[in-house]
Amino acid sequence: MFEVVSPVTEEVIAEVEALDELATSQAIEKAHEGFLYWRALPPGKRAELLRRFAGKVEQNIEELALLEVRNSGHTIGNARWEANNVKDVLHYYAGAVERLTGLQIPVPGGVDMTFKEPVGVVGVIVPWNFPMPIAGWGFAPALAAGCSVVLKPAEITPLTAMKIAELAYEAGVPEHVFQVLTGSGRVVGETIVTHPLVKKVVFTGSTEVGVRIQTLAAPQIKPVTLELGGKSANIVFEDCDLEKAASSAPYSVFDNAGQDCCARSRLLVQDSVFDEFMDIFEKAVKAVKVEDPFLDTSEMGPLISLSHRERVDSYVKESDVLFRGSCPTGKGYWYPPTVLRTDDPKVLKEEIFGPVVAVQTFRSEEEAIALANDSEYGLSGSIWTSNLGRGLRVSQAVESGNLSVNSHSSVRYWTPFGGYKRSGLGRELGPNATDAFCEIKNVFISTEI
Repeated sequence: MFEVVSPVTEEVIAEVEALDELATSQAIEKAHEGFLYWRALPPGKRAELLRRFAGKVEQNIEELALLEVRNSGHTIGNARWEANNVKDVLHYYAGAVERLTGLQIPVPGGVDMTFKEPVGVVGVIVPWNFPMPIAGWGFAPALAAGCSVVLKPAEITPLTAMKIAELAYEAGVPEHVFQVLTGSGRVVGETIVTHPLVKKVVFTGSTEVGVRIQTLAAPQIKPVTLELGGKSANIVFEDCDLEKAASSAPYSVFDNAGQDCCARSRLLVQDSVFDEFMDIFEKAVKAVKVEDPFLDTSEMGPLISLSHRERVDSYVKESDVLFRGSCPTGKGYWYPPTVLRTDDPKVLKEEIFGPVVAVQTFRSEEEAIALANDSEYGLSGSIWTSNLGRGLRVSQAVESGNLSVNSHSSVRYWTPFGGYKRSGLGRELGPNATDAFCEIKNVFISTEI
């Protein structure tokens, strides 16, 4: 057993079973049995069960949200959105089950057809920063494709995953088709990655762990989808709506206390408008409501743990601080929104994963692109300009998988999501996500006598 501690109160809120290698392997074997049953179900029946699963989630939105606030420190508003995202993603991929169609390809001397067949057991390994939605992005399209799923939540944030599994069973999804396996990454996670009955792994987390997972999967030529780190840029050109760009900028990096791989943790401002932008930005930062995440007014909660707060703080030198917002004192792993001006390569290149943003200036479009691309990561980013041509040029030049022009939107479940460079491998979400869980089989039938 291991203890689960709330980042809001610093109190133990649950004790959860830590599976060993044998128990994990036995669960995977049961998942293989579940796969043989699940893939044989008529598509309409699988779709119906996923819709019922979505319905159960919808009936329990508030319970899931409150559980996430306690376990992860998310604001209640964010947690409700996250629970609803699970529901929406399930509905979206329930609609994909009966549309997993192949092709009929013209060939001489016969008929050629392709079939999409589920790969088998899928391992979904989820981080602690967004436990609910990231789990759904993996298990919903996998189940829709006809695969069974073993889901491993982060050791410190397992509670909503466990509740979602209960809701799946209540909806009629067979127990062995969707299982949540709790425990450590070294034991449960690595057993999932290396077990021969697991045919596909989906992992979201740090780039360092992603490299290890890819290495462990390589001997079996096992496909992996990796959504990893980020160090995204928010690029502000002089011709944009400065009021909108500056007032929205805090929420591009301080949402979820900066514990977001899409956080725009590098703020690049054209030098001609720097002072004007920063005046507005400072007021906006100091207005961010960092408070009890159970309050509907809360815009930012605490960091996930004491050790993580210490790690975030290790990047901050008081001499580099331009200004800060406020945060509560006392119980809870609080950290104030912090704005830095620094040339420290650690701050500018490493993923801090907290409410810290580094500001840089640029003179030209070319310099802005060069600064944005000066990173081993390429996950997200924003571009602010009133010039449509510039917006398109810079979008095409920035090496990143998900960009927004005049907004900070990164993820919609009906559009693809993933990164360039060391931010990951493969894509999640969107209309083609189920293809990642299918093998394409080609069949030729001769019509010659």
